[in-house]
Amino acid sequence: MRRLSDLLLALAAVAGITLLYAGVTQLSGTPAASGLLGHTLGVVGLVMMLMTETLYSLRKRAMRRPRGSMRAWLRFHIFTGIVGPYLVVLHSAWNFNGLAGALTAMTGIVVLSGFVGRYIYTAVPRTADGAVIEAAELQVLLDDARREAGGAAGTPAVAAATRRLRTLERQMSALRWARRTLATWHAVHIPLGAGLFAMAFAHAAAALYYATLLR
Repeated sequence: MRRLSDLLLALAAVAGITLLYAGVTQLSGTPAASGLLGHTLGVVGLVMMLMTETLYSLRKRAMRRPRGSMRAWLRFHIFTGIVGPYLVVLHSAWNFNGLAGALTAMTGIVVLSGFVGRYIYTAVPRTADGAVIEAAELQVLLDDARREAGGAAGTPAVAAATRRLRTLERQMSALRWARRTLATWHAVHIPLGAGLFAMAFAHAAAALYYATLLR
């Protein structure tokens, strides 16, 4: 349910934004990308996407005085990673020509890649706080469970230890698979994200130059 609630919160925000956008469209037509509302949507969307790419990664690397749990930062990461790109799409005013069109397409690709990464992420065994259980920790737990499961057969304690051993073995297998898959995913997703932001900043610079400095 927690995994679904992360997505539902983001989708609820998207639905609310869609209703507001539809109301504005009914009153005054589709907001132009170069207008005040269009620029606001683009700037807020880009800022949220930057937050998606940076804040969660910084929290994972925080060794001293980390603020907030990994689970809470993941929720924030998912929220901004869905709502931000949607605002960028609305900013385009449904005009997908040239650099703006390529940027929108790249945004969609990065978002889809993010969903793939989230699926892989959920396969990694974690603590209640959301921190990854490392292979060394799992190995210690496995060794303890094997010793407990080697007791007198048929006793309730041994049966419970055997079930725990099987669970830990599945977690170890999942951890190995997720580590390999995440490494491959990062090798693809990070260059995609870098390309997306290079295009976004080029688009923003061009919009500023042509819409402001040449006036």
